[in-house]
Amino acid sequence: EKDYLKAWYVRNVAYATNDTYGISDYYTDSLRSKLADILQINKETKTTIYQTTLAHHPALDFYSADGTLVVFTDEDVATYQEIWQDGLLVAKKRASTSFKVMMLLEDGFWRIRHLVAIKGHSGAKVDSKQAENYKIVENSKGLNYYPSKSAWDTFGANFNEEIISKDFSQIGEMGLNMIRIFVPYEDFGKATVDPDKLKKLQNLLDIADTYDIKVLVTLFDFYGNYELMDWTLTHRHAQTIVTKLKDHPALFGWDIKNEPDLDFESRTQENVLAWLEEMITRIRTWDPEHPVTIGWSSATAAKHLADQVHFVSFHYYKEPSEFVKTYKELKERVGGKSILLSEYGYSSYSGFWNLYTGSETNQADYYEIMQNQLIEEKLPYLFWTLFDFDEVPNSVVGRLPWRKERQKRFGIITVDGERKSAYQYLDKSGLK
Repeated sequence: EKDYLKAWYVRNVAYATNDTYGISDYYTDSLRSKLADILQINKETKTTIYQTTLAHHPALDFYSADGTLVVFTDEDVATYQEIWQDGLLVAKKRASTSFKVMMLLEDGFWRIRHLVAIKGHSGAKVDSKQAENYKIVENSKGLNYYPSKSAWDTFGANFNEEIISKDFSQIGEMGLNMIRIFVPYEDFGKATVDPDKLKKLQNLLDIADTYDIKVLVTLFDFYGNYELMDWTLTHRHAQTIVTKLKDHPALFGWDIKNEPDLDFESRTQENVLAWLEEMITRIRTWDPEHPVTIGWSSATAAKHLADQVHFVSFHYYKEPSEFVKTYKELKERVGGKSILLSEYGYSSYSGFWNLYTGSETNQADYYEIMQNQLIEEKLPYLFWTLFDFDEVPNSVVGRLPWRKERQKRFGIITVDGERKSAYQYLDKSGLK
């Protein structure tokens, strides 16, 4: 099976480069000749095919007595393909196809002799269930969560269940019912998910369930590749996490990626959206019961793929006076889809690096205005964030002090555990 999957990878690389390098190790003479002909035609027509396979399900049909021939069926091979000509994208396709495969053992290598498609269907459209409107989000009120001493490192060496339990107890006492957390792609092991990290994630959900708090899990934090050759790796990562947690009672849903629109310029909008669209499809396959969303950095970006998520999420860090107008414009664009304001907040840092504009008083004024507007518009929300932080990693905002110092003071509780003035506007315990 390993050689078979490598053969697919080598073929995909050959299509992407129009080069036969590696083909001889995984295909017999007859198939090598056919592949070489295809690559030659592609060169002459200036065509490049970028393709990846996302799921394989091989089942043995026949294995010869001498151990040199095997026949099997690979059911529902999920593929995504882009065809480029003269530097322009001319077609893209999703498909699920089954193949009859024959492999021969030659010179110590298992090589594919026959690879024949036997049935298939286009997968270009997302299941209609993905367009359903999940009204449950409309009752949500909560925050983006990091432990006070583990900013951007919830599941690291300082993971402490007692601290998390204390935090969740306070969140529950505030009358809040949801948190949004972040799963870093590389830190969790990329394609091979670290079982210890996964256990910590599960333990966090266990604690949340104790306090009747739902958890919106944001996947792929700090990920930014999106290239087709990386798709299979990211899908294995997501599949491991989603299938492990999909039956957990504290799970609210899946936020596929935090602020992916910030990668549009460096990775191209087309690549980012294609990756997101395929990830939506796969997560809905692995977990058809929980809603899926995307945490866009702005209301403007949140129009993307709105018809494919269960509810629309966006972030807002601009002036409160412009918020209602911005929200209503988004509401009109997404046609009645439920909307979640999944990040908003105000830094109380008042030093030089924030031009002396921040203060705890200004932060309280900000939240008083914003909360009144959110109540008036009946808009669910997750504010940023509960705690101030002593340290913010360079990987989050870089080394520039005007970014780091400001980011440390978005909490409504100080590093010493004191409640700021803004706390009163986010404490909903009196409304229970």
